[in-house]
Amino acid sequence: MEAPDYEVLSVREQLFHERIRECIISTLLFATLYILCHIFLTRFKKPAEFTTVDDEDATVNKIALELCTFTLAIALGAVLLLPFSIISNEVLLSLPRNYYIQWLNGSLIHGLWNLVFLFSNLSLIFLMPFAYFFTESEGFAGSRKGVLGRVYETVVMLMLLTLLVLGMVWVASAIVDKNKANRESLYDFWEYYLPYLYSCISFLGVLLLLVCTPLGLARMFSVTGKLLVKPRLLEDLEEQLYCSAFEEAALTRRICNPTSCWLPLDMELLHRQVLALQTQRVLLEKRRKASAWQRNLGYPLAMLCLLVLTGLSVLIVAIHILELLIDEAAMPRGMQGASLGQVSFSKLGSFGAVIQVVLIFYLMVSSVVGFYSSPLFRSLRPRWHDTAMTQIIGNCVCLLVLSSALPVFSRTLGLTRFDLLGDFGRFNWLGNFYIVFLYNAAFAGLTTLCLVKTFTAAVRAELIRAFGLDRLPLPVSGFPQASRKTQHQ
Repeated sequence: MEAPDYEVLSVREQLFHERIRECIISTLLFATLYILCHIFLTRFKKPAEFTTVDDEDATVNKIALELCTFTLAIALGAVLLLPFSIISNEVLLSLPRNYYIQWLNGSLIHGLWNLVFLFSNLSLIFLMPFAYFFTESEGFAGSRKGVLGRVYETVVMLMLLTLLVLGMVWVASAIVDKNKANRESLYDFWEYYLPYLYSCISFLGVLLLLVCTPLGLARMFSVTGKLLVKPRLLEDLEEQLYCSAFEEAALTRRICNPTSCWLPLDMELLHRQVLALQTQRVLLEKRRKASAWQRNLGYPLAMLCLLVLTGLSVLIVAIHILELLIDEAAMPRGMQGASLGQVSFSKLGSFGAVIQVVLIFYLMVSSVVGFYSSPLFRSLRPRWHDTAMTQIIGNCVCLLVLSSALPVFSRTLGLTRFDLLGDFGRFNWLGNFYIVFLYNAAFAGLTTLCLVKTFTAAVRAELIRAFGLDRLPLPVSGFPQASRKTQHQ
């Protein structure tokens, strides 16, 4: 009988404990994100859909809400994926042999990338379509009513949708790829067609980021201006309070004396308008009580920070365009092994890594602002305690598409040198020089155009408002013919 090899057993035991530790860390991270997303979604859901007389509808909505919470947690994990990897690399560089950070290694980071990729596929292809069909289903005709009947109908619809999408992906891959083996290997779903489908979705997400991010970068100035207290030169709070109180008094008189107006009044609409004016007046009162430091220092510093971050983003992209023309290593590529803690991914060291993380978060927030500001997706904007379940599903899908494309977006623009891990680096279009170059040039051009247009318009409007020219009865220069006709009459 052979003696056991204790060295092999110790190595296997060590690997086993490392895998268990990585599973526990991943589970704790996901549980934290799940709880945060659940609290966030409960603030926007419509309470009437979960407290209905029909218990079946309430149960269906609760199940759909849990699926949306899972999807939103994956989206938040995709946003944190690249910044967490960059910070982990710098921590391992600074503290290479610290006992308390031995759990932070390349295997854990690589596993997190693979998990995010896997669950992003699962959410986009299966969970979110299931949640939508589940909320819209009523069960087959003639079958017993209940949640189980809805599940049967949803599963059938999901199978039909899967076959349809799989056929479209097979046709698209056969047109793009001339390899006959790929056209005949329909059974190779997991290794070829699912990554190809996710590659197409990621490409659409990257294109969506290309459109939304420049728009959001321009909108960030106006959004921040609404949240902060402006100096007295740029904002007259006393006049706004007077106008708000005057409008509220007029609406209150109209509610108290509905017979004084010969037109039919919508009392519910009037009550909502009064509540909105009261809320606006309370916010204006709080802003009026702001300190001089907050008024005269906070707003200019916030505008300066936004301007610096936006200018730095455009400058990095412009430098990356030049690097693409000179060095082939500037192209985004995948990295199968996560070799962390060996070299910094920024030329400025830890300070450059912090700047990269700040820019990634800033561009993600700007893309969300631009997404909800665009006319095409403005109707999807969630409302506080008044968002329908189908609208929540649509928001979760869009946010997942945007967030899962964020690592590819950041690496394509050259915001970081951290190469894509796992299946994120397997996208075929990442190796096309013309696509990457045109994408960088389009981003720099659109961002500069939006900023110049928005900044000049905002400065012109603020100067007109500051000097009181908006109150002057100036003639309308755009309609000279109409004014002449009026004068003749």
